[in-house]
Amino acid sequence: MINIKNGTRLLLVTALWGANLVGADGYNPEAIKSGRVDPSMHLQQGSNQLEAQKINSVIYKATGFGNTFMVVTSEGNVIIDTSLPSMAPKHKSLLNAVDDGPVHSIIITHGHGDHTGGVGLWREPQTKVIAQTNMVEFLHYQQRLKGLFMQRNSAQFGFDLTSPTDASANESSGVNMLPTTLFDQQLDFTLGKEKFQLLHTPAETYDALTVWMPEYKAAFVGDLYYRSFPNIYTLRGTKPRWALDYIASIDRVLALKPEILLPSHGEPILGNKNISAAMTRYRNAIQYVHDETVRGMNAGKDVYSLMRDIKLPEMLNVGEAYGWVSWSVRGIYEGYTGWFDGAPANMYAQSPQSIYPDLVGLSGGSGKIVNLAQQHLEQGDAVKALLLVEAAMAAEPNNHAVLTMRLQILSVLRNASANLNETGWLTHGINQTQQNLEQID
Repeated sequence: MINIKNGTRLLLVTALWGANLVGADGYNPEAIKSGRVDPSMHLQQGSNQLEAQKINSVIYKATGFGNTFMVVTSEGNVIIDTSLPSMAPKHKSLLNAVDDGPVHSIIITHGHGDHTGGVGLWREPQTKVIAQTNMVEFLHYQQRLKGLFMQRNSAQFGFDLTSPTDASANESSGVNMLPTTLFDQQLDFTLGKEKFQLLHTPAETYDALTVWMPEYKAAFVGDLYYRSFPNIYTLRGTKPRWALDYIASIDRVLALKPEILLPSHGEPILGNKNISAAMTRYRNAIQYVHDETVRGMNAGKDVYSLMRDIKLPEMLNVGEAYGWVSWSVRGIYEGYTGWFDGAPANMYAQSPQSIYPDLVGLSGGSGKIVNLAQQHLEQGDAVKALLLVEAAMAAEPNNHAVLTMRLQILSVLRNASANLNETGWLTHGINQTQQNLEQID
């Protein structure tokens, strides 16, 4: 889920750790306070855990924003995912209290930082680090864009990370991060009589895998499932995530008829009936959004119309605490066709925002724009009010009334939010606006 690099990743979670979900400006996400959101999607999840959770006779879980699992065998332990760097020491302590035997293997379900962050901490000289073959390229991709991802993740999770990198976070960088054993579609091995099957199940990333233990009918699915519509498009940006990959991978897991489903975020689901119901509904929700988007594209509808119009029917409403349907609609649309929408004006390097000052001038100035934004806000259309204020800011970026109205609108949107990524970006905008106001004051 997260793409923050090394020390910045550590600083982000340290800022949250033990902070009772309170952000840098004292913000406590409305979605968390109201109980509308599964807290496993928040970075502080698991901070109060006192002992590892026993799943069955061999499987144990340490909870976090990125769970760590341990499978105990007579020939060494297998660690599945390693969470964030700041969480990894606690997870290791909890799991070692169960069994501190040698770590035979570390299996990484995909290359995001909330899964790879503790690799260096867990890794011993003889330990194998196992991943799907695409993970190597995925790690290079993240490193290539580390500056962008540092900024974007800082914004998405509601904190500005300006402190210097902590050298202790480098335990999980470089050679310690790279897998030593790679596979394409499937890898089977047995350790201490425990059988493991690793299956390629691309979804959130193209290197994603599922760990299947047939004797226990246990599936470790990484981020293939969580209690929200998935992030088929993530606001911080990444390579396209294909809805049809999610569907095919979910079907591959369902065909195993699991009795224990172990996602990397949230609690296990037990019993095949419960698992089948949850994952089938999840799959069908993704299929519905994909198919409605494609149908609208073929009918010649523009992306904004589809973002507004496509809604999950009640029977498929899995919630939007983390991913949003409208973001996914645009991700699917532009994943298929790219950025050009067919409008001739959009072929050129001049941005639409470049004419905002002209339009504001023709309207009579920023004051009139602010008044109109206020009217829309009072009528309940905060998004239209925000669009107006963005135009005014392009004309007069240091106008106190404009910045004050922007702050008011962003706060209204944040108070109404039930999505953790939305609240992160709104908090980022609030913090920036407050800083701008302080500078001009």
